[in-house]
Amino acid sequence: MPKVEVYTTTYCAFCVRAKNLLKSKGVAFDEIDVTDDDELRTKMIQMSGGRYTVPEIFINSRIIGGFEELKALNDSGELDDLLAEPAPA
Repeated sequence: MPKVEVYTTTYCAFCVRAKNLLKSKGVAFDEIDVTDDDELRTKMIQMSGGRYTVPEIFINSRIIGGFEELKALNDSGELDDLLAEPAPA
């Protein structure tokens, strides 16, 4: 099972879409709410290489991007391959 993290805010419609897509695939994920947490948002920006919008999605610590990128990976079938990778030890 891969480690999936989704950085979100409480008011983000694309965050809801990303979480719903992952849920529809039966993927467990950690949701990290950065709505009122500047430290977590700064960490997200650093981890994502400067991306500051949400959602920011990571699979096994690798940046996937936001909902649009997640959907494109799903539509192409590549998401299933990423989700088949085990979490690093």
